[in-house]
Amino acid sequence: MHTHSHTTRRAVLGAGIAAAGSALLSACSRATEHGAHGAGPAVLGVEAKPVDGPVRAVKFTATPGSVELGGGRTVKSWLYGDRLPGQEVRITAGDTLALTLANHLPESTSLHWHGIALRNDMDGVPNVTQPPIRPGESFAYRFVVPHAGTYWFHPHSGVQIDRGMYSPLIVDDPKEPLSYDREWIVILDDWVDGVDGSTPDGVFAQLRKGRGGGMDHGMGHGGQGKAEPSGGDSAASESGPSRLLMGMKSDLLGGDAGAVDYPYYLINGRTPDDPSQFTAKPGDRIRLRIINAGGDTAFRVALGGHTLTVAHTDGFPVRHARTDALLVGMGERYDVLFTAKDGVFPLTALAEGKKASAMAVLRTGSGALPRPSACPAELYRRVLASASRLVPDESVALSRRRPDRTIQIKLTGGMEKFDWAFDRKPYSPQRRLVVRSGERVRLVFINVTEMWHPIHLHGHTFALAGVNGAGARKDTASVLPHRKLTLDFDADNPGLWMLHCHNIYHSESGMMTTVAYRE
Repeated sequence: MHTHSHTTRRAVLGAGIAAAGSALLSACSRATEHGAHGAGPAVLGVEAKPVDGPVRAVKFTATPGSVELGGGRTVKSWLYGDRLPGQEVRITAGDTLALTLANHLPESTSLHWHGIALRNDMDGVPNVTQPPIRPGESFAYRFVVPHAGTYWFHPHSGVQIDRGMYSPLIVDDPKEPLSYDREWIVILDDWVDGVDGSTPDGVFAQLRKGRGGGMDHGMGHGGQGKAEPSGGDSAASESGPSRLLMGMKSDLLGGDAGAVDYPYYLINGRTPDDPSQFTAKPGDRIRLRIINAGGDTAFRVALGGHTLTVAHTDGFPVRHARTDALLVGMGERYDVLFTAKDGVFPLTALAEGKKASAMAVLRTGSGALPRPSACPAELYRRVLASASRLVPDESVALSRRRPDRTIQIKLTGGMEKFDWAFDRKPYSPQRRLVVRSGERVRLVFINVTEMWHPIHLHGHTFALAGVNGAGARKDTASVLPHRKLTLDFDADNPGLWMLHCHNIYHSESGMMTTVAYRE
């Protein structure tokens, strides 16, 4: 494994929530009973019943450090502790997680529990659900973890997610219905931090100029409307060589593959020439938990010589479906099952449309490592490119019901000005989507851009478009260029919840809004 170091720059993931957070809380607290950085009766009522189950207590530290990516490549970054990825946190559904994060970084940070339908004041959005965790301070997160599945956590501060601070959160089912012998957690990432002087903030500064030049549409941070300093170089300044990616296309993504030209692509923190290895026995039934922690890259994943059976997406079970490969957008997770064959096999994550890949290795016998460029034939056979083809398990299917409220949102912007937004309006606390507790809400996203966008909703799971909400349950789903995506969710978790593109550079430039409950 490798040590990790992570440098963070901004104060809020996605379009600078921090700058507008106080105004948002003030404007919405009357509607949600959720005061600034506190929780009123509606929010606290989510955990109204006494919780007598076990408490999982964990301490984490966000700290600068050095990480070895493989092949002797050592870079400086920001990390959780001294590991990349950060330490796995494991808990049983229904138990309480108590995690204290100590901030040893030169900037404020936060911690968001991606996919968890937790109490709103623990969601980890600075100046919206909590105060920012400033340098030298700590924050104690404590909440009941309601649902089993594969989740993860990461900062919700600026573009910090594109450094090294991310960890898996595995929530075990006390009545686990799946039968398997071993489990393999696989975290996919695109890496730029510390390579030839590059930082995610420097990349964002390059992107903000846009192909047309001169664009400065980034939202404010740190509650002051400007980026906070980051230990010596301004968050708004460019650094390193150009990382702009142009002309890379993907049929599966419907057009442009992404905007950032990453020097490395990783699985579990390792480059393909020095890969992470998972050892098992021939015949073992293995559960593979796949998490895309990348900033700007979808990955097409396949295991050489094996067929995969999809069992879950974004933590929720689906009717089992066989495939050779999966397309995984940023923030998405898939759990798959397979029976291990005898030998040495590449688990390849193709950086979709970017002419590069990451690799890990399954070893059940003797043999040489696959070549770093190993390209299993399975990558080009049956590819599950969208969870819309999956059917939810009956136990989690959203009930049939007509929506009480329908909200239509256009995804707008482009690379010329790097002006990504919802309805051509970058994030602002004055614009929010108001819902009421108990409603079935339908969100209709219409993508009028040339880029694909993975959309993530905090604090809820939704059903992909189906007959009266019959699709797979998820919290992150992609909208392809010039296509429409319809999502249904039940408004059953009061508070202020972010809705944003999980391409960190898109959300940071403005493709984000807030769902606010009005009681």
